[in-house]
Amino acid sequence: MPWTGRPEPRRTASHRRTVPYPREEGELRRFGPGVTGSVRRHAPGGTAEAAAVAAAVWREPSRTERLRRALRRWAPAASAAAIALALLLWQRYGGPVAVDSVSARPASAVLGCGGTADIVGVVDTNGRPGTLVYRWVRSDGTSSGRLRQKLARGQEEARLRLLWSFHGRGDYRADAELQVVSPSKHRSTARFDYRCR
Repeated sequence: MPWTGRPEPRRTASHRRTVPYPREEGELRRFGPGVTGSVRRHAPGGTAEAAAVAAAVWREPSRTERLRRALRRWAPAASAAAIALALLLWQRYGGPVAVDSVSARPASAVLGCGGTADIVGVVDTNGRPGTLVYRWVRSDGTSSGRLRQKLARGQEEARLRLLWSFHGRGDYRADAELQVVSPSKHRSTARFDYRCR
């Protein structure tokens, strides 16, 4: 290589050659991810329009939108919990009174002269409020007719009494049948002996 009289500069890491980035007049270039593709599609114009669209796309959700999102997320679980709670409340407090069992017993198996038989009918219920409709039918052919007993909420037992008086001498096998008519039909019979000699 011929000598030109000027020393050739040394090539070191600090003397790297930099090439200016070509730019047009009035154009601003930035490094980084920049505006997303969806924003570019909506903002083909200048940088100010792109910035406005980006602000609209990335804006903070309002309180109403956050509430709607939370409702959409928690609505199925809340609905299931509400249904389960409604079923529990219905089982405990809802629905009409229902009869579970009926039994009738005399206070004594043998009744003496001029005595009065005390017969108690016990009706077990589900504890819901309502009205029992019942009647007593005696073996001498008489009936009490329809009677009603009101039940309060939580009352799981109703005691129904029949007093049956006897006079005169003789022996008699007596039956008293308790018939529950409503809310469902049930019956139970109490038996005792009347003895007077």
